[in-house]
Amino acid sequence: MRIEDYALIGDTQSAALIGMDGSIDWLCLPRFDSPSCFSRLLGDEHNGFWRLAAAERDRATRRAYVEDSLVLATDWETSTGTARVVDFMPPRSGNPDLVRIVEGLSGAVEMTTEIRIRFDYGRIVPWARRIGGHLHAVGGPDSVWVHSPICLEGGDYRHEATFTVAAGERVPFVFTWHPSHRPQPERIDPLRELGLTVAVWREWISRCGYRGPWRDAVVRSLITLKALTYSPTGGIIAAPTTSLPEHLGGVRNWDYRYCWLRDAAMALDALLRCGYVEEADAWRVWLLRAIAGRPEDHQIMYGVAGERRLPETTLDWLSGYEGSRPVRIGNGAAGQFQLDVYGQVVNALYRARKQGMPPDDYTWSLVMKGAEFLEHNWDRPDEGLWEVRGPRRHFVHSKIMAWLALDRVTRGAAELGRTGPFDRWSALRDRIHAQVCDKGYDPERNTFTQSYGSRELDAALLRIPIVGFLPPDDPRVIGTVEAIERELMTDGLVLRYPLAEDNPVDGLPGGEGAFLACSFWLAEARAMIGRHDDAVELFERLIALSNDVGLLAEEYDPRTGRQLGNFPQAFSHVHLIHTAQALSGARTSAPPAPAVARTRTSAR
Repeated sequence: MRIEDYALIGDTQSAALIGMDGSIDWLCLPRFDSPSCFSRLLGDEHNGFWRLAAAERDRATRRAYVEDSLVLATDWETSTGTARVVDFMPPRSGNPDLVRIVEGLSGAVEMTTEIRIRFDYGRIVPWARRIGGHLHAVGGPDSVWVHSPICLEGGDYRHEATFTVAAGERVPFVFTWHPSHRPQPERIDPLRELGLTVAVWREWISRCGYRGPWRDAVVRSLITLKALTYSPTGGIIAAPTTSLPEHLGGVRNWDYRYCWLRDAAMALDALLRCGYVEEADAWRVWLLRAIAGRPEDHQIMYGVAGERRLPETTLDWLSGYEGSRPVRIGNGAAGQFQLDVYGQVVNALYRARKQGMPPDDYTWSLVMKGAEFLEHNWDRPDEGLWEVRGPRRHFVHSKIMAWLALDRVTRGAAELGRTGPFDRWSALRDRIHAQVCDKGYDPERNTFTQSYGSRELDAALLRIPIVGFLPPDDPRVIGTVEAIERELMTDGLVLRYPLAEDNPVDGLPGGEGAFLACSFWLAEARAMIGRHDDAVELFERLIALSNDVGLLAEEYDPRTGRQLGNFPQAFSHVHLIHTAQALSGARTSAPPAPAVARTRTSAR
């Protein structure tokens, strides 16, 4: 399957990917970042999968989510009739369940199912046996039950069955995980859970406050963000997968099953703008727990419960998606210094308060500690937004986000009547602003650059007017947008930065696709500088890149017409929401920049 051939189901604690061939090829239990029990996505059939499909077809006829939910309905039309497979994970009350219900729509359809359970990322073949007519598999700490009226026959380390479903019939399968040292869990009623699951999702999305022209895309993106939220803690993961490549056959394969502060901060803003205060508040509480401690110990990402140790290792027994190796779990970038994270977090908390979330002293004290840290560390080089694994640099975007943190904390202090060294921080804010305009700007080309002294561009510079560093009508902003359009676009989509085999910016070989979030930034920047029609044209093209059920990966390769990177990607869906709000007028403008930001120096 191509990456875009998959659909997502989940229970806001874990998630599964289901292909157009009816096969579940990825499922981690009991958490997003747990070892997988179906791993064919990153290997082959021997690493685990569960296929349920019409016997005479390789691919489904069509599929769609049931109403505004995360319940997937897949139709199989055959020469003898039509059947539907309904897949979902009920909201969890105990152990995680995955339900598959085959419904006969017309005639009679021969269906086939094959399941290969493999624990520990496809490495462990469990001991399987039938107990009371149901399949039980156990291996180390993991135990799984498969309940169904269909008898699954075992052999060659797999279980399979063929059966016929007639119009009006329903045949359920329930896959339940639990710790192997615990007793068999109670069985659920799959038909009852289906109705409850649809109702839960419909109630949640009914609170959506977006009323613009791209409602379907925004709603699916919101549901995706909710699905990527670990409900026990409020943390939002970047994606439910690991090691889906940014370049087919390449080495840019990373584990995204963790909570990036940057991504989650932007998700917080998107949720708040659509009326989801409860989810935003849960994230704020998660954040305060995760970063509690010394500011110098803050990380750019954490585990779903706030874990800090995310050691990066490789799984050599997996061949990788389309041969893209290594397959990684954990993420070494957790130890990087990325200056922009402080600005993202402070800005998110500032905007949350502006949108009605009440302030509290504990949050303010952490914001103050972050500002104190920035006062003494803003001038350090860092790995930057894109987590380069080469030398640290003075990235322009990082400095802008340091400016943003000090700008928001001084604004917040004035609005709340707080006391502190805000005159000093206000002066530092203006000093950073002047330095960026001096060292991060190329007057010959009329564009900001990726880092001080560099001629390279960076799509993150499109954020300059969005965060209010300079007003949209500033000639330097317009020049930067136009330079990125000239030098970082491929087939109308935006690359993060220029890539060269002989001198890669990020220290890694190989290329990558166009970064979808960056293309959304360009659409928003175009609108801000007065090119509304161009913005809408690009935005609607980006929406059209979504797969048949409205999901986006991290990147898109215009040459092959394929999605790339981990899937579905929260960052892509967050900026779809932001851009839809901006273009439909549902978004408030960024706070105006201070007076110093509006004055061009004589040297320019």
